[in-house]
Amino acid sequence: MATSAAPDDFTVRETKAEEVLPPTLGSGSQPPNLFDGTTRLYISYICPYVQRVWIARNFKGLQDKIQLVAIDLQDKPAWFLEKVYPPGKVPVLEHNGNIIAESLDLLSYLDANFEGPKLFPRDQDPAKQAFADELIASSDSVIIALFRAGRAYAQAQAQGDDDDGISKLLAPALDKLEESLGRFSDGPFLLGQSMRAVDMVYAPFVERFKDFFAVVKHYDITQARPKLKEWIEELNKIDAYAATWGDRRLQLAALMNKFGIQSPVA
Repeated sequence: MATSAAPDDFTVRETKAEEVLPPTLGSGSQPPNLFDGTTRLYISYICPYVQRVWIARNFKGLQDKIQLVAIDLQDKPAWFLEKVYPPGKVPVLEHNGNIIAESLDLLSYLDANFEGPKLFPRDQDPAKQAFADELIASSDSVIIALFRAGRAYAQAQAQGDDDDGISKLLAPALDKLEESLGRFSDGPFLLGQSMRAVDMVYAPFVERFKDFFAVVKHYDITQARPKLKEWIEELNKIDAYAATWGDRRLQLAALMNKFGIQSPVA
């Protein structure tokens, strides 16, 4: 199992969230009053796909209308598998007696069925919507590149090879993102002035791997990518976004565990 030391400047970034988060429910837990008219978002605190939808919920100001229910994905409650979502994945939304799953579908669902700031520009700006559609459709290629680079690092470490080629593996995806961030000049986000759904699709993955490579390799993925650096900085100034991170050490430890790397962060 590969190990790595954390750099001295790695710190936990606190959020300004005021919402009291619920405890994680495991196999021994009792279910909430399912399908009683309460709208619930079933989440995991360390899942980037969940984080997409959680950010959207906060951004639209739905904290009082959509209750969070945290599920232990390593020890799932039987009631969740039997009565809520048999595939056992999160995020899923319980709304009006129905269960809606898949993070990208949920972003559209929240925008269509709940009040609050729009996640998609749609008729407000067709050019920006077309670009958002293009970026969302290609998001998997960037996510795959990030995970491929993580696996390559872990494999190289396990073999005692210092030449892991991470920067070359990451360059096409990150350079494309840097270019995309320059498409609109009216702001630092992917569609310009304000955070939208497309930012929520990418950011949970990009920022996880930013922290990951900073710790395991002392490699800054934003180096020579000023727009990417500014994007991440501006996202973290938004409470709706920052509130979904919690303790960054837990996020980092989960990702390192995924790649078989012993986490140095207690």
